[in-house]
Amino acid sequence: MPFKRFVEIGRVALINYGKDYGRLVVIVDVIDQTRALVDAPDMERSPINFKRLSLTDLKIDIKRVPKKKDLIKALEAADVKNKWAKSSWGRKLIVKKTRAALNDFDRFKIMLAKIKRAAGVRQELAKLKKTAA
Repeated sequence: MPFKRFVEIGRVALINYGKDYGRLVVIVDVIDQTRALVDAPDMERSPINFKRLSLTDLKIDIKRVPKKKDLIKALEAADVKNKWAKSSWGRKLIVKKTRAALNDFDRFKIMLAKIKRAAGVRQELAKLKKTAA
């Protein structure tokens, strides 16, 4: 299976370390073998090490080092936020973030719901076993 996620201009990446952890950025220029210039609508353009980036499957069509407004237009045209939210990776991160924000009572309610669901599954399985036997 060939490698498909290349470091290239327009590649959407996720920052996996540092103060901008979890932020989606776009590679707008490659500085050298270890760093890229990244930009996002809600941050200022800055160089970042490739080790701090996780490349995604998303790519937008932009020129090298575009203006901020051109980048924002390209992001909106490519519908990056919705595509990211629909991807399995994006959904996992959203679930992780919501679980981290739960308080003790919310976790308790989830535990009760899991117990109730498991009991229902167990009853249905018992019915199926009884009819099959």
